[in-house]
Amino acid sequence: MSMQNVTGRYEVAAQEDRCAPRTKMVIPAQLRQSGGRAFQTTVNDLSLSGFSAVAVSRIHPGTVCWLTLPGLESLQSEVIWWEDQMIGCAFANLLSPIVHDNILARYRGDGIIR
Repeated sequence: MSMQNVTGRYEVAAQEDRCAPRTKMVIPAQLRQSGGRAFQTTVNDLSLSGFSAVAVSRIHPGTVCWLTLPGLESLQSEVIWWEDQMIGCAFANLLSPIVHDNILARYRGDGIIR
Protein backbone atom coordinates (compact mmCIF):
# COMPACT_ATOMS: atom_id res chain seq x y z
CA MET A 1 0.00 0.00 0.00
CA SER A 2 1.40 3.41 -0.93
CA MET A 3 2.09 6.05 1.71
CA GLN A 4 -0.53 8.29 0.07
CA ASN A 5 -3.20 5.61 0.53
CA VAL A 6 -2.20 5.10 4.17
CA THR A 7 -2.23 8.86 4.80
CA GLY A 8 -5.59 9.23 3.06
CA ARG A 9 -7.08 6.36 5.06
CA TYR A 10 -5.76 7.86 8.28
CA GLU A 11 -7.15 11.33 7.48
CA VAL A 12 -10.60 9.92 6.73
CA ALA A 13 -10.64 7.85 9.92
CA ALA A 14 -9.36 10.78 12.00
CA GLN A 15 -12.09 13.05 10.66
CA GLU A 16 -14.78 10.44 11.26
CA ASP A 17 -13.42 9.77 14.73
CA ARG A 18 -13.47 13.48 15.64
CA CYS A 19 -17.21 13.49 14.86
CA ALA A 20 -17.87 10.64 17.30
CA PRO A 21 -18.23 11.23 21.04
CA ARG A 22 -15.02 10.79 22.97
CA THR A 23 -15.16 9.20 26.38
CA LYS A 24 -13.41 10.94 29.25
CA MET A 25 -11.16 8.49 31.09
CA VAL A 26 -8.04 8.13 33.17
CA ILE A 27 -5.66 5.40 31.99
CA PRO A 28 -2.25 4.99 33.63
CA ALA A 29 0.33 4.48 30.90
CA GLN A 30 3.94 4.97 29.86
CA LEU A 31 5.10 7.18 27.01
CA ARG A 32 8.55 7.07 25.43
CA GLN A 33 9.78 9.38 22.72
CA SER A 34 12.28 8.11 20.18
CA GLY A 35 15.73 8.01 21.78
CA GLY A 36 14.37 8.84 25.22
CA ARG A 37 13.42 7.13 28.45
CA ALA A 38 9.85 6.09 29.22
CA PHE A 39 7.90 8.20 31.69
CA GLN A 40 4.64 7.67 33.54
CA THR A 41 1.65 9.49 32.08
CA THR A 42 -2.12 9.51 32.16
CA VAL A 43 -4.15 9.10 28.97
CA ASN A 44 -7.20 11.36 29.10
CA ASP A 45 -8.68 10.74 25.68
CA LEU A 46 -8.44 7.71 23.39
CA SER A 47 -9.74 7.15 19.88
CA LEU A 48 -9.05 4.75 17.02
CA SER A 49 -6.60 7.24 15.54
CA GLY A 50 -4.83 8.69 18.58
CA PHE A 51 -4.83 9.93 22.15
CA SER A 52 -4.12 12.84 24.44
CA ALA A 53 -2.08 12.48 27.61
CA VAL A 54 -0.10 14.36 30.23
CA ALA A 55 3.43 15.38 29.16
CA VAL A 56 5.00 17.90 31.52
CA SER A 57 8.07 18.46 29.29
CA ARG A 58 7.58 19.80 25.78
CA ILE A 59 7.71 17.19 23.02
CA HIS A 60 7.80 18.71 19.54
CA PRO A 61 5.27 17.87 16.81
CA GLY A 62 6.59 15.21 14.45
CA THR A 63 8.42 13.31 17.22
CA VAL A 64 7.89 9.54 17.10
CA CYS A 65 6.88 8.02 20.41
CA TRP A 66 5.47 4.81 21.88
CA LEU A 67 2.49 4.54 24.22
CA THR A 68 2.26 1.51 26.50
CA LEU A 69 -1.16 0.86 28.03
CA PRO A 70 -1.59 -1.79 30.76
CA GLY A 71 -1.71 -5.27 29.22
CA LEU A 72 -0.91 -4.11 25.68
CA GLU A 73 2.17 -3.92 23.49
CA SER A 74 3.65 -0.49 22.82
CA LEU A 75 1.76 1.51 20.20
CA GLN A 76 3.80 3.71 17.87
CA SER A 77 2.50 7.22 17.39
CA GLU A 78 3.54 10.69 16.24
CA VAL A 79 3.19 13.88 18.24
CA ILE A 80 0.69 16.25 16.62
CA TRP A 81 0.58 18.94 19.30
CA TRP A 82 1.85 19.85 22.77
CA GLU A 83 0.24 22.57 24.86
CA ASP A 84 -0.02 23.33 28.59
CA GLN A 85 1.60 20.03 29.63
CA MET A 86 -0.74 17.98 27.42
CA ILE A 87 0.23 16.05 24.30
CA GLY A 88 -1.85 14.89 21.37
CA CYS A 89 -0.59 11.99 19.27
CA ALA A 90 -1.75 10.10 16.19
CA PHE A 91 -1.20 6.34 16.08
CA ALA A 92 1.01 5.05 13.25
CA ASN A 93 -1.63 2.34 12.67
CA LEU A 94 -5.27 2.75 13.56
CA LEU A 95 -6.19 1.05 16.83
CA SER A 96 -8.28 -2.07 16.41
CA PRO A 97 -11.95 -1.34 17.23
CA ILE A 98 -11.99 -4.45 19.43
CA VAL A 99 -8.96 -3.26 21.43
CA HIS A 100 -10.44 0.25 21.60
CA ASP A 101 -13.77 -1.04 22.94
CA ASN A 102 -12.04 -3.26 25.51
CA ILE A 103 -9.99 -0.31 26.78
CA LEU A 104 -13.11 1.88 26.99
CA ALA A 105 -15.01 -0.81 28.89
CA ARG A 106 -12.17 -1.06 31.40
CA TYR A 107 -11.43 2.63 31.94
CA ARG A 108 -14.64 4.48 31.04
CA GLY A 109 -15.17 7.72 32.99
CA ASP A 110 -18.30 9.62 33.83
CA GLY A 111 -18.34 12.17 31.03
CA ILE A 112 -18.44 12.35 27.27
CA ILE A 113 -15.99 14.66 25.47
CA ARG A 114 -17.37 15.94 22.17
